[in-house]
Amino acid sequence: MTPPRRRLAVAAATLTIAAFTTACGAIGQAVDCTQVSQEITKITTEYSSSLSSAATDPAAIDKASQETADKLKSLASKYDGDLASAVNDMAALFEGIKSDNIAAASDTMSKIPDIQAKIVSACG
Repeated sequence: MTPPRRRLAVAAATLTIAAFTTACGAIGQAVDCTQVSQEITKITTEYSSSLSSAATDPAAIDKASQETADKLKSLASKYDGDLASAVNDMAALFEGIKSDNIAAASDTMSKIPDIQAKIVSACG
């Protein structure tokens, strides 16, 4: 994997982890938001770890992105309404991270703030 691809993937994971560590948990609404925040943080931390071990293997990056999307979809299925929709949007974001398309990965990263805002809104 070329350095720009890895940087984009790591940046996406880092931004996601940072956002969800504070997004729902700090709001202090129901247990759902705290749990979803913790789960998203766990899932994205696992993704970040996968990227570290797959630095030169584009197929491994694609696999890690898809596995992360699948875990997020599974998490979303436990909830309903806006919260489920927001987590599904996050899953779609990870599905969009492909090692062979830097432009799409950049576009995907630009959507992170909107998805973060959607989850915060669902929790607040």
